[in-house]
Amino acid sequence: MIEYLPAVNATLNSISTILILTGFYFIRKKNIIAHKICLLSAVSTSTLFLISYLIYHYTKTTVTTFKGVGLIKTIYYGILISHSILAVVIVPLVLVTVIKGLKDHRESHRKIAVWTFPLWLYVSATGVIIYIFLYQLYP
Repeated sequence: MIEYLPAVNATLNSISTILILTGFYFIRKKNIIAHKICLLSAVSTSTLFLISYLIYHYTKTTVTTFKGVGLIKTIYYGILISHSILAVVIVPLVLVTVIKGLKDHRESHRKIAVWTFPLWLYVSATGVIIYIFLYQLYP
């Protein structure tokens, strides 16, 4: 069962990425309701991802190693390291941004969202890229 979780996780990250981009589109169009729906859905999807990710790594008995060599290995680890560091940073950043948005503190929400948006998008999208490298291109 857990062998399917990396694909589930990549799917959840893909959905989050699409929702984050769609939410950005809606706020640019000043459609606040659609923006909130998209971003709260992205938070929900990201939360499901995090639960699934933790279950996978808690129950997994072997270590997955990247099998690429040369330049591609350097690229992979560069993405993995930056993704991992920002994945830790993004959780509290998203929580603060969401709370400020839900409390309708628009100015402080906007000020933190300009940081949250690109970082969350990066973490979400690179999660999918890491999956592709690790499980599809170099299994």
